[in-house]
Amino acid sequence: MVEKETSISTRTIPLIPLRGLNVFPYMVIHFDVGRERSINALEEAMVNDQLVFLVAQKEAEVNAPTLEDLYEVGTIAKIKQMLKLPGDTIRVLVEGISRGKITHVVQETPYFQVEIEEKTYKTEMEVDSETEALMRSVVDSFEEYVEVSNKISSEILITIAEIEMPGRLADTIASNVFIKPGQKQEILEAFDPVVRLEILYKILLEEIEILEIEKKINNRVKKQINKVQKEYYLREQLKAIQKELGEDEGIVEEVAEYKEKLNKLKFPKDIHEKIDREIDRLLKLSPASAETGVIRNYIDWALNLPWTKETKDKLELKKSAEILDEDHYGLKKVKERILEYLAIRQLAKSMKGPILCLVGPPGVGKTSIAKSIARSLNRKFVRMSLGGVRDEAEIRGHRRTYVGAIPGRIISSIRQAGTKNPLFLLDEIDKLASDFRGDPASALLEVLDPEQNHDFTDHFMEMPFNLSKVMFITTANTLDTIPRPLLDRMEVIRIAGYTEEEKLNIVSKYLLPKQIKEHGLKPEMLKVSEKALRDIINYYTREAGVRNLERQIANLCRKVAKRVVEEKLKMIRISPANLAKYLGKPIYRYEMANQKDEVGVVRGLAWTMVGGDTLSIEVTPMKGNGKLVLTGQLGDVMKESARAGISYIRSREEALKIDPEFHTNLDIHIHIPEGATPKDGPSAGITMATAVISALTNIPVYKDVAMTGEITLRGRVLPVGGIKEKVLAANRAGIKKVLLPIENKRDLEEIPENVKKKMEFVFVDHMDEVLEHALKRSVKDED
Repeated sequence: MVEKETSISTRTIPLIPLRGLNVFPYMVIHFDVGRERSINALEEAMVNDQLVFLVAQKEAEVNAPTLEDLYEVGTIAKIKQMLKLPGDTIRVLVEGISRGKITHVVQETPYFQVEIEEKTYKTEMEVDSETEALMRSVVDSFEEYVEVSNKISSEILITIAEIEMPGRLADTIASNVFIKPGQKQEILEAFDPVVRLEILYKILLEEIEILEIEKKINNRVKKQINKVQKEYYLREQLKAIQKELGEDEGIVEEVAEYKEKLNKLKFPKDIHEKIDREIDRLLKLSPASAETGVIRNYIDWALNLPWTKETKDKLELKKSAEILDEDHYGLKKVKERILEYLAIRQLAKSMKGPILCLVGPPGVGKTSIAKSIARSLNRKFVRMSLGGVRDEAEIRGHRRTYVGAIPGRIISSIRQAGTKNPLFLLDEIDKLASDFRGDPASALLEVLDPEQNHDFTDHFMEMPFNLSKVMFITTANTLDTIPRPLLDRMEVIRIAGYTEEEKLNIVSKYLLPKQIKEHGLKPEMLKVSEKALRDIINYYTREAGVRNLERQIANLCRKVAKRVVEEKLKMIRISPANLAKYLGKPIYRYEMANQKDEVGVVRGLAWTMVGGDTLSIEVTPMKGNGKLVLTGQLGDVMKESARAGISYIRSREEALKIDPEFHTNLDIHIHIPEGATPKDGPSAGITMATAVISALTNIPVYKDVAMTGEITLRGRVLPVGGIKEKVLAANRAGIKKVLLPIENKRDLEEIPENVKKKMEFVFVDHMDEVLEHALKRSVKDED
């Protein structure tokens, strides 16, 4: 049967506003009344016919609602029971009768009284097939809703099945579903039963879909909770089993500590996941297993590496310059390069660390320069010596499959530094070796390449570590033994030997005060005159750097300390007169320029790994059959230079006024003293040619002239390297005039001014010019 509207009536009754509650017709419900106006409305209803109009508030928070705060449509209900509760609250049991709509407000105080329009229906005709289908769909949806929600008793389905009227069915179901008050109000305001059913059906379908999603989420969460509970239970069992077996009881606590430390530290996501997996593996292995120790060692390394920790650079150029000057005298070029780097870091915050290579002889302060740079930058300093390193695993680490595997020294040093941006000194990079265990120089290619080292992977760690912020500085005595690809990645800064003046400043400002302090003396106990210091530099050391000089100063301090203790002296003065008493007889003579002009003896200049040196080249022609004898441990290049010089001389026999048959009836012996020292290079080409010409023409060579340069078959003089070191060696040997190739003129800029003032420099382009300045008289003057 269908409900058909038959009449519309109006009546005036008290109104009670409800918070968050909708009452439907045919619905029996109880609620509490506590507001004064609501209590007054309740009392008025009880005096009359016990009818009240229940309407929901639009906003439940409003405490004193006005008509604008209430919906227009509500339910006429009959009061069934009243019960007074403590605190002036009344609990009311009501039964919904029919819908009503407010048409007029009669009064608002002391209670709401409104005029409502009531619509009544009665059954007149059979339910059509469309309405029947809709009713069945709503019932089926409600049954599914009850099944999914698990919040409604299934007994309500029996009551629903007996309802035949569409309107009553909709109201009964709507009063039993858990939907928003706004949705219930929408159903309440639908006076047409069919429209009401359609709204309810739509709402039920939406709620079922939401409930199914909610059920899936709940099941997933429940599984996760069950998994956690299961793991906890299993761990507790494992602890009990280990305790019974007498095994390591602290493995679980250890894992918990690792996890706690991992979560406290900030790691990149992929690193965090990798370490977490390794920690979980630790639980699954027996404490007696050998792999447990490997994993434990791995986790300790991974957790203690500074993945994100770095120091902040000091970017104050003035302060950094003061620190560099405070620690080292001279070295202008090195200091300029460091200050340039700092200036760029101020402008470009994310600049990659440069790879500097400090090249120079031993004892010039390459390592201490790196320490000063670290101090000026406010960076941690770590040093790794590469001398004699043959195993590639020293750089990249051992794989964890090997017993006793550890990370390489790169990662070990980074951990030692405690920051990801230390200053890393790779000492003696020119002394790397290679054998069947790999090539360490090739392994360093990735470390020293700014384009690759942002994800350097150690074989032990198996995780990329960012080395791009590390400032690498390498040191070497020579570039010849460094592989070209490795050298290409570095910026070379040459540090030549020190002049006498520089050594004097270094010893007086740094070495002497340092050694006085280290030997327990006070500054006033030892006074060394400037002349005595110069004598120590010139007669007791022979080096480009200052290492032996520092040893001699330490030797002097030991002798002084002994006298101070034995003789209770308060002060000792050291002068040239008493210097030998403390250091013994002079070891060297630096005034090594020839004592007189000699035939066939020429002073050459050479570069060695320990700085510049002078070579006395001697030539003696003897009767023979044209042999060329070379002695003095000469290398292939020097032998070729000697042969080229002889060929040049033979081509100029007439101009040089030399016997044309000398190459058939004379043997020429070229000897370079200190035969135990190997010598090689192109620097002595013009020197040997000059000595041969002097010997064949019997013209003496000036005693205070030294020279360096390569010779061609046409007599041209070619440029050579190491000019600064060679000129410093000439200065130490008392040479007054130096002949240099004309193309080396630009290298004179590196020579200290005080050395330039003491010496005369002649730039030559051809052998004729060399002879003009070296021989005591011109060849042309010969009869």
